[in-house]
Amino acid sequence: MGTNARSSEAVASNRRVGAGYRADLDGLRGLAIALVVVFHVWFGRVSGGVDVFLVLSGFFFTGLLMRRAEASGTVDVVFTLRRTARRLLPAMVAVLAAVVAATALFRPYTQWSNIAAQTLASLGYYQNWQLAWTWSDYLAADPSVSPLQHLWSMSVQGQFYLVALLVVAVVAQVCVRFGRAEALRAVLAVIVAVAAVASFLWAMRGAATHQGWNYYDSFARGWELLAGAGLAIAARYLSPARIVRVVLAGLGVLGVVGCGWLILDGANRFPGPAALLPVAAAAAVIVSGNNLDDAALPWPNRMLSTRFARWLGDIAYPLYLWHWPILIFYLAETGRPHAGLVAGAGVIAVSVVLAVVTHRWIEEPLRLRSTPVISVSGVSVLYRRAAGVVVAVLAAAVVGVTGVWQVAVVQVHPPQAADGLDPLLYPGAEALASGAPTPQARMRPTVFEAPAEVPPPTLDGCIADWDTREVITCTYGDQNADRTLALVGSSHVEHWIPALQVLAEEHSFRIQVYLKMGCPLTLDDDVTYKGEPIPDCRDWSREVIDRLGTDRPDWVFTTGTRPRDDGGDETPDDYLNVWSALSDRSLNVITIRDTPWLRRDGVRYKAADCLAKGGDRISCGMRREDALDPIDPQLEPASRFPSVFPIDLTDGVCEADVCPVVEGNILIYHDEHHLTASYSRSLAGTLGRRLQPVLQWW
Repeated sequence: MGTNARSSEAVASNRRVGAGYRADLDGLRGLAIALVVVFHVWFGRVSGGVDVFLVLSGFFFTGLLMRRAEASGTVDVVFTLRRTARRLLPAMVAVLAAVVAATALFRPYTQWSNIAAQTLASLGYYQNWQLAWTWSDYLAADPSVSPLQHLWSMSVQGQFYLVALLVVAVVAQVCVRFGRAEALRAVLAVIVAVAAVASFLWAMRGAATHQGWNYYDSFARGWELLAGAGLAIAARYLSPARIVRVVLAGLGVLGVVGCGWLILDGANRFPGPAALLPVAAAAAVIVSGNNLDDAALPWPNRMLSTRFARWLGDIAYPLYLWHWPILIFYLAETGRPHAGLVAGAGVIAVSVVLAVVTHRWIEEPLRLRSTPVISVSGVSVLYRRAAGVVVAVLAAAVVGVTGVWQVAVVQVHPPQAADGLDPLLYPGAEALASGAPTPQARMRPTVFEAPAEVPPPTLDGCIADWDTREVITCTYGDQNADRTLALVGSSHVEHWIPALQVLAEEHSFRIQVYLKMGCPLTLDDDVTYKGEPIPDCRDWSREVIDRLGTDRPDWVFTTGTRPRDDGGDETPDDYLNVWSALSDRSLNVITIRDTPWLRRDGVRYKAADCLAKGGDRISCGMRREDALDPIDPQLEPASRFPSVFPIDLTDGVCEADVCPVVEGNILIYHDEHHLTASYSRSLAGTLGRRLQPVLQWW
């Protein structure tokens, strides 16, 4: 994506021995970007096009470095960095400036910090790591998704460019110093082969253990770029027979086109072994036309050399940059989960127009020594200089605005939890449960305070994160009490801790936590979260259940339901298996009905975002019938287990017809589906009244 066929540098990087410019690889890039856009807009899944881009990027950039090193003994690091930045940054800056402006105009101010952070990460080429830390669901395009998440791939490429540049520069210098310049290709071939194998093994492991991280991991993605690099190093030796070329070209094009249809869950499998399909397909097309003149290319390569395919290749980079933010802003403004056929066509049309404008008026003038846009030479130079100044000013403005916002909001005034709320002014759940009066008062926590309203284990590091397999336990409540309540499961059991802490202080019991993000207790062999496999959860759950059998808490407290994708809630079969395992260990279990998850038409949204955009406590809430089944679904299955006691606190969160986002002057949710610590504390009375006949501790 970071390469463009019409640049003089790309032309140089695309040369072969005894042949001219490879127009078919322009077409391959155009085909790949078309698939990326179509699959994002209409199908909401990966096409393999990004993987094709990574291979091409590795091939082009490494080939360029090889030719420079062999011609002069050096790659001229500073010159190459400057030329690469001039090729990549202008279009990127233009898109980032547009996204920042559109965010300020259309998105709630509660999202500005996230967009600012991702803008800086994109400009700094570490966006993929930003997303890896949050496991953002990039492929499920909906209004809650960032308009900049697609730039992770640009960060991966940028990091590869820097590493490749330094490695080739060092190896070339060493070879020249020892008088073995001819050994450059052999040495680099060994380095690339070893690194590619290591990267592939790492990606394969990541796909099996922590796919959410693996998808964005630069080292896991490295083997795809290194596949292209290896082809560039071996290019002069790759001249297969005619029939082999035709077969490679045909299978390669079919593989690129068919990847998204053959691998339906690429987001859950790439860049693991499944990515061999798009990588091998791209490699096959590259090899099929290697060391041939255009007239001698196999017919699939000639199809990729058509004017339309090459035109798509020309605008591939800006088209990739523009299509995702346009799609996300459209979904955000319309509140729709999908673009649909007609609207999707409109998104694509607008993206193409902006890509053409960006390519013609920003990329070309700033990349080439002369520009075909304006024919008069003097004006051309003047335009290039003016455009360069405009891009520089935009870059400074983007960095300045986002940087100042991050410093002012995140660093100088970070969000603080709303501790110590007066229960008379802020009755919270008691306004529902016992009819406590709600006086006129400002909502707390505010929309800015909401992100800080998390339970103690999150702050204390007492909940295992996505990449932690070990069982972490901590103790809350009365540390010296004889009675122990074990709180076990995911963050949806964790958010009850503030309420339980109030009760523990009043009635003297310990709270022992066994928590892992996104991981309710399960014995299922195929555990997923947001569609991503998390085998660590299965193994962690089994160890926790064994630990509970050894630790022998008086009671186990966990969730007994979860939301259904089509609305309402359920108690899945794997929960019953857990109950059976706990019963076999003679453990008493309290299961609590999960709180409603904020969704509209299956799209998640944050209460704070909705309120910041002008909604109120009711309009930002959900209809109770959409959030929950009429009857608690855990009641019937729990009746089969004498040691399982279900409780339901829905009436402490929802009114008769609606589940609002504010009650008793307290914001209920700190995100899409977790209770604020303040509201959880306000539920202590309701929770205590439900637990008393079960625990009989007070």
